[in-house]
Amino acid sequence: MVYNFSPGPAVLPFGVREEIAAAVSCSPGDVSIIESSHRGKAYGAVHAEAMEVCRRLYAVPDNMAILFLQGGATLQFAMVPQNLVRPGRSADYVITGSWAQKALAEARILGVGHRVAGSSEDRRFTGVPTQQELDLDGGAEYAHITTNNTIYGTQAHVFPDLGGVPIAADMSSDLLSRPVPWDRIGIAYGGAQKNAGVAGLTVVFIREELLDRESSSTPTPLRYSTYANSDSLYNTPPVFAVFCFLLVLRWIDRQGGLPAVASANGAKAARVYEAVDQSGGFYRGYADVPSRSLMNVTYNLRNADLELRFVQEAQTAGLLNLAGHRSVGGVRASLYNAMPLEGCEALADFMADFARRNG
Repeated sequence: MVYNFSPGPAVLPFGVREEIAAAVSCSPGDVSIIESSHRGKAYGAVHAEAMEVCRRLYAVPDNMAILFLQGGATLQFAMVPQNLVRPGRSADYVITGSWAQKALAEARILGVGHRVAGSSEDRRFTGVPTQQELDLDGGAEYAHITTNNTIYGTQAHVFPDLGGVPIAADMSSDLLSRPVPWDRIGIAYGGAQKNAGVAGLTVVFIREELLDRESSSTPTPLRYSTYANSDSLYNTPPVFAVFCFLLVLRWIDRQGGLPAVASANGAKAARVYEAVDQSGGFYRGYADVPSRSLMNVTYNLRNADLELRFVQEAQTAGLLNLAGHRSVGGVRASLYNAMPLEGCEALADFMADFARRNG
């Protein structure tokens, strides 16, 4: 058995992979979903169901628009400040890793008001600042947070209470992995390719009251209102990616919804962290314990040579894509929604065996 621990694009549920293959491999004379017009009935039904199931599973309130966009979270780093920071106003940014730094950099490029409200850079991004550690501006247009940091293996387990200032949340690596407090969120976004589908689709959730903040100088394709007013059909959407998103949403529904998926994710992560913590120091977790991610488990061994051997032997054993990010080294096991518990157990067993042989 092979288990794919890739940080993204990531593992899909096996049943969903079979559904995708069947939908694409149609007989001669038929039209597959990836050949269907985005204005046609076949895709129209997919689009509408994906919107409906996403809203229901995620408990998205009626006052929030759901948008299907392209460009990944990286484009959102620019669209969020361009659309939501009005002249003479400012936004807060909480810096918990390289993606948060990139988001702040786009605000600087655009020349909009911005300030750093908290950062864990001084501790090598090993944790997420607590609410008590944040220096928040009560008049900010929003406070931008990154809910999960794939490189460092940290996660915000509690969304901060900003006293009415809306949260702008980059949820790319824990999208649809757990329930979220929508009453605190003004805008949230994430690529689907880690927990909810394949690369190419970015899902945005935005309070409708924020849509009128955009400037008249904002290009039409970069306005949230453009997609909200056209049901995300202003131009050709990523048809195949939306179709795959729908299939994963149906799979999440069959698992029992987000509460069940969140519980399973917790159990999977606990199994791997147990292997780290019970190794007698052979494995050293990168993230501070209170900030440990349920999505990306990161740890180091005593030297780079041993880490390389671990990754190589794991691959031979069918445990794929475990190399840590080049900036922190070590090992990174990404345990997104579709990773089964059996994969985590196989990894934990391999870790124990490798430690016995090399300790």
